[in-house]
Amino acid sequence: MLTGGCLCGGVRFEVTEPLVSAGYCHCKRCQRRTGTAASISGRIVPGSLRITSGEELLDSFDPPDGFSKVYCSACGSALWSRSPQDPEVISVRLGVFDGDPGIRPGYHQYVAYAAPWEPIPDDGLPRFPEGRPPNV
Repeated sequence: MLTGGCLCGGVRFEVTEPLVSAGYCHCKRCQRRTGTAASISGRIVPGSLRITSGEELLDSFDPPDGFSKVYCSACGSALWSRSPQDPEVISVRLGVFDGDPGIRPGYHQYVAYAAPWEPIPDDGLPRFPEGRPPNV
């Protein structure tokens, strides 16, 4: 089981199954949301996220053309993203886990929008100009 939480500690959660996949997102939305060149997230098994405290602190930014961005309303920590079509499709930000999430990033997506000031490393991972294909 994986545990995690926000910066202020108000929100705590568990992920009861191993992560399915993980990758870097270089889109402008992730850059602006994190203040960094990319966001690193891990897809969970549907139904494996359990909020153990602070559910009342959760809020989200719900763009009309993308996943909801769930964050702690007290400290602003970006926690996970959720599909508007299927709320069980969730990707947790790897940095909010307490320990090793047990998975390593396996791809780079939205590289067409990568920050010019931070070159994508030559790490051998597949790169996709837009979103990654569903089978990757």
